[in-house]
Amino acid sequence: MNKLVFFFILATHLVWGQMPDISNVWLNNSKPYIGTIGSKGQELKLKINTSEQNKKNDQEYFVSGYSLVDTNYTRFEGKITILKYKDAKRQGTVFGEYELAEENKGKHSGLFKGKFVYNLKWNKKTEKVEGQYIELTGDWRSYDGTLDFKTRLKNQ
Repeated sequence: MNKLVFFFILATHLVWGQMPDISNVWLNNSKPYIGTIGSKGQELKLKINTSEQNKKNDQEYFVSGYSLVDTNYTRFEGKITILKYKDAKRQGTVFGEYELAEENKGKHSGLFKGKFVYNLKWNKKTEKVEGQYIELTGDWRSYDGTLDFKTRLKNQ
């Protein structure tokens, strides 16, 4: 899809309250989001394999994939919800929340919950998106409540 068309459709639909389907954005070009978990900055990878816009609420996306910390590989399902959009001359910003529930595999599985910011930069000369930056910040809490860590993830 032409990036210019995407940008204007996104801006127009958000103004009118109808969101275009941007499911592919969350897939991050088939690359994992990389970041940290916990106070010691342990590496966390989060890979979204499927993303689908909710037919009843176009501001919401159903996602699934897996998380990886050390050798702990766990599948998850959840949702990403868009709350607000800001448009500037050469940059747009989308704000929202996410909640990702891992498959319950014991003490080291739980729930990711937090906020995200999605920035896109627009080049008027080339009429293309030059940069997309997605950052997810929040918490991970084990299902048994014994572990609670801050998380921060970014797209590559």
